Amino acid sequence: MPAPEEASTSTAAPTTFKSLGLIDPLLEAISQLNYTVPTEIQTAALPHALEGRDIIGVASTGSGKTAAFALPILQKLWEDPKGLFACVLAPTRELAYQISQQFESLGSAMGVRCATIVGGMDMMSQSVALAKRPHIVVATPGRLQDHLENTKGFSLRSLQFLVLDEADRLLDMDFGPIIDKILKVIPQNRTTYLFSATMTTKVAKLQRASLSNPVRVEVSENQSARLGALGKFKSGGRRVLVATDVASRGLDIPHVDVVINYDIPTHSKDYIHRVGRTARAGRSGKSVTLVSQYDVELLQRIETVLGKKMEQWPTDAEEIALLRERVDEASRVAVHEMKDQARSGHGRKRAREEGGGKDDRDRDDDTVEAGMPKKKSKGRR
Repeated sequence: MPAPEEASTSTAAPTTFKSLGLIDPLLEAISQLNYTVPTEIQTAALPHALEGRDIIGVASTGSGKTAAFALPILQKLWEDPKGLFACVLAPTRELAYQISQQFESLGSAMGVRCATIVGGMDMMSQSVALAKRPHIVVATPGRLQDHLENTKGFSLRSLQFLVLDEADRLLDMDFGPIIDKILKVIPQNRTTYLFSATMTTKVAKLQRASLSNPVRVEVSENQSARLGALGKFKSGGRRVLVATDVASRGLDIPHVDVVINYDIPTHSKDYIHRVGRTARAGRSGKSVTLVSQYDVELLQRIETVLGKKMEQWPTDAEEIALLRERVDEASRVAVHEMKDQARSGHGRKRAREEGGGKDDRDRDDDTVEAGMPKKKSKGRR
């Protein structure tokens, strides 16, 4: 199979949604959502997607990738509306609901109908939703396979589009065998979009099995900022690193004393990877997880995998109150600094635009240096 064609992300690419070739109903929805200019991944992916090409998109959460695959699907649906049109596979329930909401928002002028099919919800009500012939199904792989096997009259035989979102996480969560089954019951003559934050060996194998002559679009927005933040933390220039799961693997920083899980991971393996950032090479270290009443089931799953009960961290109300004052003050300082940086960045952007240059974005959604935000109703373990 030939290597995927690399898409150009040069400054000559269109810079407005209209110039990218989107139709008026989508432009109207984009305007109502206050989207002003396309993100880098949208600018790179949309022209090829609107030509009908399969797409490999390498982009992180927060890059605008959902609209990058939703907009071309909705445009094709407007041109040829019929039955179940697209299926999006997502690794978690939360992401599936977010994707459905974005499809419905972007397709509001078109009357698009979505069904969200995820685990932990009533199968019968989902079967009723599928019987109403939605245009878009957004699903976690396991529950979608349950419906394919058990819901009478439901199939993906007329599917026009398949999207594999956050493919690296799908495969990390061992959905590979289920995805293989789903690929066998959908039309080969379809358009496929695969989006992933990283191109692992497993993702590359899935790409070869599911895409046909794809175009690869990759954005490394604020990668330099991410590497700069990591470099400062590793060298001791910064004492705190706040990051998403992008930092849970592949980092060997020897002097990490504490890992704090602000949000408990939904997958036990992610927890193991996160806490593995501390106590490297035989050193000591601690892992603290903030747990609310809504996280008990996830905590119990992790304990089952670990084969041990987590120790409850003792707390003192007076000590917490004193620390709260310091945290509040640090938060106020951080907010002022961020506002100053935003004003400075806006000024540089205006200067570049007036001078005809390209905006070098300073924003980094995955790794930032900042004070810890407050979280209500949390115990500590």
